[in-house]
Amino acid sequence: QVQLVESGGGLVQAGDSLRLSCAASGRTFSRYALGWFRQTPGKEREFVAAISWNGVGTYYADSVKGRFTISRDNAKNTVYLQMNSLKPEDTAVYYCAADLNPAGWRRPQSNEYDYWGQGTQVTVSS
Repeated sequence: QVQLVESGGGLVQAGDSLRLSCAASGRTFSRYALGWFRQTPGKEREFVAAISWNGVGTYYADSVKGRFTISRDNAKNTVYLQMNSLKPEDTAVYYCAADLNPAGWRRPQSNEYDYWGQGTQVTVSS
């Protein structure tokens, strides 16, 4: 079992920055990959970024590449999503997810993740 709790969402203006955090508990944090997804009403959950178990590998959706940075601190059992140059189209509920599959980690499909947090709302006004 893995428990994930996101925080850091809020209301910001276009061009602002925001950092999301996701605190994990349960299984050994440094042994699994993690991802961030986002979802707006009526749409499917969309991949944002993923990070390998040791933090060396990162992978981004084209829509956020160059603006968002995923990172992790295995000593604090926390994964982060630094979001810069935010746009109104970034408005969504953001979720972190744990990928316990030991074979690889670059997974953009939500059904490949095993555990999910409850989400945190990010709203970007124009």
